[in-house]
Amino acid sequence: MANDTTSSTTPTAPQAKSVSIWWFAFGYFAAYVPYTTLVKAATNGLFDGIPALSGIRILPLSVFASVVGMYTFLGAMRWFKHASWYTVAGLRLPGPSKWTFFSGLCTAAIVATTTLAYTFEGVSIVFVMLLMRGGVLVMAPLVDTLSGRKTRWFSWAGLVLSMAALVVAFAEKGGTAITFACALDVGVYIASYFVRLRLMTQLAKSDTDGDANRRYFVEEQLVATPAVFLLLAVCALIGGPDGSVLGEVRAGFVDIWSNAAWPWIVVVGLCSQFTGVFGGLILLDKSENTFSVPVNRSSSIIAGVVSSAVLTYAFGLAAPSTAKLMGAGLIIVAILFLSIPPLVEKKKAEAKAT
Repeated sequence: MANDTTSSTTPTAPQAKSVSIWWFAFGYFAAYVPYTTLVKAATNGLFDGIPALSGIRILPLSVFASVVGMYTFLGAMRWFKHASWYTVAGLRLPGPSKWTFFSGLCTAAIVATTTLAYTFEGVSIVFVMLLMRGGVLVMAPLVDTLSGRKTRWFSWAGLVLSMAALVVAFAEKGGTAITFACALDVGVYIASYFVRLRLMTQLAKSDTDGDANRRYFVEEQLVATPAVFLLLAVCALIGGPDGSVLGEVRAGFVDIWSNAAWPWIVVVGLCSQFTGVFGGLILLDKSENTFSVPVNRSSSIIAGVVSSAVLTYAFGLAAPSTAKLMGAGLIIVAILFLSIPPLVEKKKAEAKAT
């Protein structure tokens, strides 16, 4: 295998005007609401006359739908040209560098753990959302510090508010009730995000290389969901007894079609992919992580609350507790601290430039 070029395009001046990060945030929100709602509905048997599916059993079909959605999106946008290109058996194919490959594996872990996180019995969407989203939000100033980026006062204010949100979420009666599997899932999610943000900050948040951002995005996408699907296929081939993890994975390939919810699982996979697309574009914004991460988190937090409301009114599930809603509210306040000051500074800088 030979590397023909780091990219099929050469940066040219001037670059096209970038899309506002807030449009990506809206896309993330719009994909996340149906994604979380349908996962919860399918795994809790909320569709009339349709048996519940385990979180593991829905992964093969949902991830396959994500892979198809990813290639369709990159092809429709004509973004394959931004990737590195390699010659394999006489064919020129797009592919990742070693670092985007590693980042893609981290993204693969995020894809799998995110889907599973909303399937644990007895743990609400808002509670898991606070752990996962709050954890990444707290991490953002740390990543900036390790990367040598300036961390401003409002970042630390957001950090304190985020920690307060987690304390509130755990403070209610029964708030510490969490299974080992769920805790492990959240831990892998946060660790994967830490590595991914570090790599993004070092390799893609560039003010000089106009193509670095898009190249990183495409190469990471080429690895993430295909890696998850390959792992699931290997697990299915190994197999296991009915009810075991490996048995559930195999059933996800073989028996999923007998469940009438399978079209909804396809939608789950497509929505999951678009949360990955818009979420990745938000995180790759050239601003510091203390700005881009809160924008990303705010979209998912609001989507999680909206999803919980849909489940309450459409399927009769219990509404989120007051403590969990308070925790979500504190994170939103943290997001305001982290997001508004940078916007004010940007406006002041633009005014001085004119």
